[in-house]
Amino acid sequence: MSSGRFSGSAGRSVDRNLSQKPIYDIPGYPSILAGELTENLLKQIEPFKPGFTLGERAEKLEKVGDKLFKLTTSKGTVITAPVVAIAGGLGCFEPRKPPIDNIEQFEDKGVDYIIKDPEKFRNKRVIVAGGGDSALDWSIILADIASEVTLVHRRTSFRGALDSVEKVSELAKTGKINLITNAQIVGLTGNNQLAEVIIEEEGKENYNLGIDHFIPLFGLAPKLGPIGEWNLDIQDNAIVVNTLDYSTNIPGIYAIGDINTYPGKLKLILCGFHEGTLMVQSAFKYIYPDQKLSFKYTTVAGVNGFE
Repeated sequence: MSSGRFSGSAGRSVDRNLSQKPIYDIPGYPSILAGELTENLLKQIEPFKPGFTLGERAEKLEKVGDKLFKLTTSKGTVITAPVVAIAGGLGCFEPRKPPIDNIEQFEDKGVDYIIKDPEKFRNKRVIVAGGGDSALDWSIILADIASEVTLVHRRTSFRGALDSVEKVSELAKTGKINLITNAQIVGLTGNNQLAEVIIEEEGKENYNLGIDHFIPLFGLAPKLGPIGEWNLDIQDNAIVVNTLDYSTNIPGIYAIGDINTYPGKLKLILCGFHEGTLMVQSAFKYIYPDQKLSFKYTTVAGVNGFE
């Protein structure tokens, strides 16, 4: 995040119901939904006209001047700014891939780790692998969209919510979902596009199943990703900061929220707001050392923060 632009993380996935997640640590709100809080924050920053770069991952960061950084994203977007604030949460969430030798060969060619638009699978033959909530929920949703849905799980019991397990069982009985348990996908075949999966099922010889899309849903693993290569001081997969202003070991680079670490760190949204408040004041002084920044109580009308 730099110079008023926010770089989103490509490939980063969140639960489709995350906007309905209740949050309890925002002062003045006994409970507020994540989506509502996000909408309120976006309205609050509208006067500052921020820019957004979404669906891209911050890949390369280099210093190009005395007080200037150049950030390059995964899609080649270049952003320059005197200050960089890293607010990457737990990092980049990367899918846990099944141990299939040639799976990368079919990524974006039939293999999907994240479902962004269910319509992509309309009237297609889809096989979902996994035993958690995501695998169950998406199998249920795709049952009304895809021409054929097969759910493969290594065990007979599932880790997901009971109502989802029951719904999948009902759909399997009516033929809306093909349920294969005690099995796993061990191979993929096809030329330039995925054509078949190879299934290893207990008590049977391996067999091939023709499909259009394979969706392995085994969860997400948080990683620092390229941030770990920016010469920052890293400890336990988090960025070490100075609690005076949440600056890092590199002048002009700050880190706030779950991405940072320091003695007594609490991973609460409330704490992230506090860290951000001190960080932006320090960033202003770093960019404009000769300008005085003055704050008064925000209840005072017509407050001018600059002198």
